[in-house]
Amino acid sequence: MKTVLITGSSRGIGRETALYFASQGWNVIIHGFRHPEKLDSLKTEILSHSVSCLSFCGDISNPLFVDKMITESLKVFPKIDCLVNNAGISQVGLFTDATIDDWNLMINTNLTSVFTTCKNIIPHMLHYHKGKIINISSIWGEAGASCEVLYSTTKGGINAFTKALAKEVAASNIQVNAIAFGMIDTEMNAEFDEEDLAMIKDEIPADYIASPKEAAQMVYHVAEAPGYMTGQIVTFSGGWY
Repeated sequence: MKTVLITGSSRGIGRETALYFASQGWNVIIHGFRHPEKLDSLKTEILSHSVSCLSFCGDISNPLFVDKMITESLKVFPKIDCLVNNAGISQVGLFTDATIDDWNLMINTNLTSVFTTCKNIIPHMLHYHKGKIINISSIWGEAGASCEVLYSTTKGGINAFTKALAKEVAASNIQVNAIAFGMIDTEMNAEFDEEDLAMIKDEIPADYIASPKEAAQMVYHVAEAPGYMTGQIVTFSGGWY
């Protein structure tokens, strides 16, 4: 039985991804930071699929926390087959209003977290000469978004990180890919009102905003892709951008 570690899995895409992997018979390691009660609820749902689940709550950008999480996980599971770096935050506003604290929080949560998890788990995957790493990105990492300069910067960084790391570990049978999501119906987009969402929907050729479950299915699809697929930024946007 395979095992997946999903960061930022207390809600949104992370939560649905954890449930989808569990429904496919994977053991699941879940992680959150500020919503331990949501992790407890998610763990109960995961266990209903007759798989095993571990839950961790802490700062994913902190190397000490990440080391503890992965070390404890490997005491329970023989190996971690797939890492999904989903933890992330967004902020909408003018760049001129952003502070250095806003910048540091965005970089640490969205980008440093990817460094810490990959840095910790790659030696483990090298030992088994096998592994999948999936980094959750955004179309704004490629196109850039007005009033989301900090967020776009971190997602662009994830894309570059993904391509470079994939080349470095490809010979060790470790695949590193990213998924650049478009608009997904999650709490992260709660700041948009109905009028804004209607305007966005009109711009999407597929003519709808994807559900977190559909996004989760895409993550699983990449996890099960043949080993020759690596170093890719897979766009999942309904044709938008």
